[in-house]
Amino acid sequence: MDSIKILDRLIAFPTVSRDSNLELIGYATELLEASGIACRLIHSADGHKANLFATIGPAGKPGIMLSGHTDVVPVEGQDWTLPPFAMTERDGRLYGRGAADMKGFVACALAACLRASTMALRTPLYLALSYDEEVGCLGVRDLIEMLSAAPQRPLLCIVGEPTDMQVATGHKGKLAARAICRGREGHSALAPLALNAIHLGCDFVRALRDEQDQLARDGARDGDYDIPYTTVHVGKINAGVALNIVPNLCQVDFEIRNVAADNAAAILDRLRGAAARIARDAASIAPEAAIDIEITNTYPGLDTPGNSQAVAFVKSLTGANGTIKVAFGTEGGLFSRDLGTPTVVCGPGSMAQGHKPDEYVSVEQMRRCDDMLERLLQRLVEGV
Repeated sequence: MDSIKILDRLIAFPTVSRDSNLELIGYATELLEASGIACRLIHSADGHKANLFATIGPAGKPGIMLSGHTDVVPVEGQDWTLPPFAMTERDGRLYGRGAADMKGFVACALAACLRASTMALRTPLYLALSYDEEVGCLGVRDLIEMLSAAPQRPLLCIVGEPTDMQVATGHKGKLAARAICRGREGHSALAPLALNAIHLGCDFVRALRDEQDQLARDGARDGDYDIPYTTVHVGKINAGVALNIVPNLCQVDFEIRNVAADNAAAILDRLRGAAARIARDAASIAPEAAIDIEITNTYPGLDTPGNSQAVAFVKSLTGANGTIKVAFGTEGGLFSRDLGTPTVVCGPGSMAQGHKPDEYVSVEQMRRCDDMLERLLQRLVEGV
């Protein structure tokens, strides 16, 4: 079955992370099992979502894994000129939510699996489809737990996030956290007698900016990234009830995206220290002043050696001479850290199109991915 026809079906499933992906997983399972491919589903705790793991080829031998996520980001608030959940082909581009990130690769991988089912593979091919990647690589963790208990682990993993079919060997890690700033409420007419939690939050944001300045000036460097140092970013502040009430609570959501040479936990420790100093200074006004920091999500970076056999293998499939590193996170760091599986990122399309209205992947990129996977299948027939 052609990958573009499969992509048309995949885009039609509105698998926004807040919603179920079971209809898409059901379609993929039916497609694979109709060709005799063994599938295993790993459901979420509430049963509303599922990962899929498929195996093609000889049992009892480790294989090569293709990995993709099935969820997409929302479309609300975006100015789409085309229907987001119906594929539109126009001028060599395939439009729809998830076309680039990353149903284009999932479609190519499914087509490759169907093709593999007709071939005598000497080395197995695995397909891993996950849920809730867009909200912190959540679903894949149960899939990794299953693979950790399996007799064989994958020899290599190709995560098909959009890289314009370039071979990416790394991305930064991410630690997401929330600072809960507690003050003392009061009437705004008597504000100096209260402790404004928003002011505490602003002082903490200043500490975050100071940390970012230090990292940019003196921190570790990795020149393969567009931003070669670790970044600290505030994404959301939530506080206040009414203008005439001094708020007693302010929440600051922030993240650390660290290069491999930096330790996100150590950076967070420094920020906790800054938070404690801010709260201590405010205690003269309100002894209950506090800034507590809780981690809301974290995933590791990916840093596969550029001279490794895994990288050389994937480069031989794409014809690439060099490698890149990508700014966005992927599930690749978890496969590398938790399974010890050499992992690269390589897939059709560009993340410059991801998360935007009128998201698209080009037909040319889809065909290049099909060609890469066809070369992979030939290598699996020969035996890796």
